[in-house]
Amino acid sequence: MLTGIEEVDWASLGHAYGPADDVPELLRGLASPDPAEREAALDGMYGTVHHQGDVYDSTLACIPFLLELVADPAVQDRGAIVELLTSIGGIELDDEDDDLDGPAGPGPGDAEFVPAANFAMAAAAVAAGADVFLGLLDGPDPEARLAAPVALASLHPDPALVLTLLRERLTTEPDTEVRLALVAAVGRIALRHASLRAETVDWLAWLARAAQDPGLRLAALAQLARCAPGRIPQDIVRWVTELLEEIRTAPRPEPEDMGCEAGAARMPATLVGHVRELLEDQVAGRRTPWTEELLRTLHGALDDRVDDRIALILAQLRSPDPGQRSDAIWLCGGLIRLWRGRYEEVVALVGAQLADPDARLRDAATSFLERLFELGAPAADALAAALAARPAGAAIAPGGLGRSTGRTGRDGALLALARSGDSRAVPLLARALEGPGEVRRELLYTLGGLGPAAVGLAPLLRRRLAAVELDEDLYDRAGPLLHALAAVRGSQALPEVLRVLRGAPEYRRECVREAAARTLGSFGPAAREAVPELRGLLGSGTAAVSAAAARALWAVEGDADAVVPVLLRWLRPGSSGTDRCAAAQALGAIGPAAAEAARALRPGLTSRDLWERVRCATALWRVSGETERTLPVLLAAWEENRHARVEIVECFAEMGPAASAAQLPILTELTRRRRHNAREGASGSHDVHHDEKLLTLCRAALSRMELRGLRENQGNRGNQDR
Repeated sequence: MLTGIEEVDWASLGHAYGPADDVPELLRGLASPDPAEREAALDGMYGTVHHQGDVYDSTLACIPFLLELVADPAVQDRGAIVELLTSIGGIELDDEDDDLDGPAGPGPGDAEFVPAANFAMAAAAVAAGADVFLGLLDGPDPEARLAAPVALASLHPDPALVLTLLRERLTTEPDTEVRLALVAAVGRIALRHASLRAETVDWLAWLARAAQDPGLRLAALAQLARCAPGRIPQDIVRWVTELLEEIRTAPRPEPEDMGCEAGAARMPATLVGHVRELLEDQVAGRRTPWTEELLRTLHGALDDRVDDRIALILAQLRSPDPGQRSDAIWLCGGLIRLWRGRYEEVVALVGAQLADPDARLRDAATSFLERLFELGAPAADALAAALAARPAGAAIAPGGLGRSTGRTGRDGALLALARSGDSRAVPLLARALEGPGEVRRELLYTLGGLGPAAVGLAPLLRRRLAAVELDEDLYDRAGPLLHALAAVRGSQALPEVLRVLRGAPEYRRECVREAAARTLGSFGPAAREAVPELRGLLGSGTAAVSAAAARALWAVEGDADAVVPVLLRWLRPGSSGTDRCAAAQALGAIGPAAAEAARALRPGLTSRDLWERVRCATALWRVSGETERTLPVLLAAWEENRHARVEIVECFAEMGPAASAAQLPILTELTRRRRHNAREGASGSHDVHHDEKLLTLCRAALSRMELRGLRENQGNRGNQDR
């Protein structure tokens, strides 16, 4: 075994952390009879020679030895080695990415640069030895049989042969998950090889109707939708719902031993082991955990058929199976993040899961509702009931608000309720602020959406701020409290805000000063005692602090002559784009009283930086009302960068009829199904909220334009009558 491993000059080769002289030990560890050693070796392979998917010269040198290990029936965990080889081969085709190129890495001047040729050489080397995977299809090791189909579909140089073997094996394979992997591999071949697509699609369509196993029919239907979206049946919702019910009520088969040793729980703490434990925990106690992946594939194929996808999710949320309901919640999380739609019924049904005895289901529901903000309103009653049902003090545990179940470590029901704008969150927030523990910072950023009901929290926020130590953690602890006090206009906390401002340590001092100035500005004339400090901040060497102080002084004193000249200094040539943006935003907040700044703002309309153009244009309109110069800039930026649209349409809404040229872009945005900030494979906690804000502002802008148009038409008719 591992013939010739000593003949390789491993020390001359490299991996992610330097010379590869430790690789022979890792390769031998993969063949160890000790499961802990095998797992540690596999973790080492992913962490060094295949770090973050890269392929080094040492990775290429490993390929023959990895293929040898796969070919040896005495080696255990061969399925894991097959998966490693499949990843090293570099051809990954998933539901959302058909790009067969290797991952983009750093440039040739970087120390960790990986030549692009390495990926091609790795693919060729694994493909040259891919016959070894053929022998695994009907072997005794179920893990190897599970990994082999995707390896063959991705890497074997004879796809027609592989297609035949996969279809033949499906007739005799006893394990459910392996059968599903065979069908998925067939779909992968159809996507990668156009010459085989037609016959493969026909076969999938036949299997979706003819297979006795409902899970197999669902798998075939998912792959059919993925490979041939035009052949998705119109009654897809009914069809899938019936299959899921058939799967739920089918007799539970005896699972095949997948080779998990009794000592697995005592394995060392490795990343591979951690991932394995997470996956095992996710499927623990579930009859058919594989349905989630099938439905994810199907949802990906349905793409913008949002109504059908919502209908599927609603059917799952009504299932007696808590696993199916949990899957529906996670699938809906991806759907609502990318697509606009009518989600009221979905959200209400997710809220109903908060009363379920299954802790994992409750956690899934809570995690989903946390990110909805105003869209979470249909679940508000369920959230309030869930919080009220807990014993006094249980909803808010010491050490942080919302500490609850052991699986997730937190309970976001209160955060979801507060973000929805429901005033029933206020007494619970008060309880959190009264308690001794830290309050989850996200909660403090929700107060602005709770309206007048949150004003009563000001004394509690003041007491919290007074207790904050003036040390290097000041900004992290005081920042959320300062934001919350600004949201509730808690001017009675002026002494505490001044204490923080005056006592800020050197570390992150400017961040503290900016946050404090913003809060003082929210107090308006009630912060007159802070005027000396704010005037001192005008001379800050940081534009963000200087601009925040200028806005605050304007709010307190209303004296534009005292602050506009300061802001104009940040618009001079030589200032950075970030500094000019800060000054422009402050001038825009001052409005017509800063009309003298118009001349200094105009050069920003031609800046190479889009955000500077947008912020100078919006500020220029707000101080001078100049539409002819600003509107074309904003319209161009609207098309150039969709992430700027919230700021732009907010200005359009203020312009009203003067922005009538923006009607078509706004109407086009309102008719789009996809969210303006949707990103595949990435998301932020506020993405849905920001998109809903965009839609609200778009409607407001149109309403103002149409109202003026209606008045003009009425006026014209009146003139004609006279």
